[in-house]
Amino acid sequence: MADSSPAKRDSSAEITRLIEIMAQLRDPDKGCPWDIEQDFASIAPYTIEEAHEVADAIERKAWDELPGELGDLLLQVVFHAQMASEAGMFDFADCAAAISDKLVFRHPHVFGDESRDKSAEQQIKDWEAIKAVERANKAERGTLDGVAMGLPALTRALKLQNRAARVGFDWPDASNVLDKITEEAAELVEARDELDHDALEEEFGDLLFVIANLGRHLKLDPELALRRANAKFTRRFQAIEAALADEGRRPEDSDLAEMDRLWDQAKLAEKAAG
Repeated sequence: MADSSPAKRDSSAEITRLIEIMAQLRDPDKGCPWDIEQDFASIAPYTIEEAHEVADAIERKAWDELPGELGDLLLQVVFHAQMASEAGMFDFADCAAAISDKLVFRHPHVFGDESRDKSAEQQIKDWEAIKAVERANKAERGTLDGVAMGLPALTRALKLQNRAARVGFDWPDASNVLDKITEEAAELVEARDELDHDALEEEFGDLLFVIANLGRHLKLDPELALRRANAKFTRRFQAIEAALADEGRRPEDSDLAEMDRLWDQAKLAEKAAG
């Protein structure tokens, strides 16, 4: 009986093909005008966007979409590497070598002589010690050095808080964080009519930062939690639109009281469905 499974692709050949395609797209004489015009700064937003689309496919368990989304993300790496190669800075092989070297260095219990018989907690401590050595080699001396500015704000807040907590700058438990949230929220409410826009934004940012810290104390990822809240809002609002559409109407033809009622119906339907 013939094997009906798809033929396994040659990873090395496909990577080489992708690199060659990217080089052709950037060819000054025969390439694509749009691709030729791009630089690191113009491509960076697409890199972030593609990473989020990978996360979205995983969140939705859209496994059939994931290869394409990962391919889009890989393109970003190849694009940046091609631009760097043209500038004589580095190329794709340097990127692959850098991450391979880092993985080997950070896993001495796999690639070295250390024992693999250690707890997850001990592994995290060892990992942080290894990363501290890497930061020192990069002349990153400060506790918060190296936390990327381009991260989503909630994710960066979490990383900054984790770094500070490692050196003892942290509340003892979540109850202290909840007290701080109450304090910050009260200050925001009291001052909202007195502060100018910049000052109000600062107070609001303080509140968001403390809420992210609460997530950390509860061992929750605030970025993931907010993504899920966004998805829930989208589902329920779409249910409102669907219910109104059944009557030939749109949200602008309704009012808040009716939409609130339809929202509650959507909420109950979700809970009933498990």
